[in-house]
Amino acid sequence: MQEQLLNKDDIDEIIAEASERIIEDVSDLNNFAVIGIQTRGVELARRIRQKLHELSGSEIKSGTLDITFHRDDLATRGVLPLIKETKIEIDITGMVILLVDDVLFTGRTIKAALETLTTFGRPQIIRLFTLVDRANRELPIQPDYCGYTVETSIKDKVRVRLNEIDSVDDAVYMERL
Repeated sequence: MQEQLLNKDDIDEIIAEASERIIEDVSDLNNFAVIGIQTRGVELARRIRQKLHELSGSEIKSGTLDITFHRDDLATRGVLPLIKETKIEIDITGMVILLVDDVLFTGRTIKAALETLTTFGRPQIIRLFTLVDRANRELPIQPDYCGYTVETSIKDKVRVRLNEIDSVDDAVYMERL
């Protein structure tokens, strides 16, 4: 059975509230960048960046990150993953980085993202935004900014749908298995 957890308005509100908190927390937006994890993290990062710009008037640096080559489950997946773009055209050394992903589950994607990101330099601070935290962590990783927390079993599926990627209305669904 599929249940809708969030709709477009909910997601917009989460982005707005997180952006306001980020503005409060980051003292120097000139030394700050938003990096989205492929695929839906990239779109969420774009939205956060846009909202930060609206709130501050500052141009916010950004990038995209594909974590495929740092995944620890490549040998067990059975199919070769599709490689997507990594684009970080700034020196992240000494910067405050906001890493953005759609769903935080076991923590392994974020571990791979941290490993990938640090091949580009050594940030001063890395913060994490996730739209949904569904628990079931295998690694000690927690978001600094989280839009929605839901208890799930390991078998449940949480799916984020964003208009720009999926050509449907923004929403988050959970399917209990």
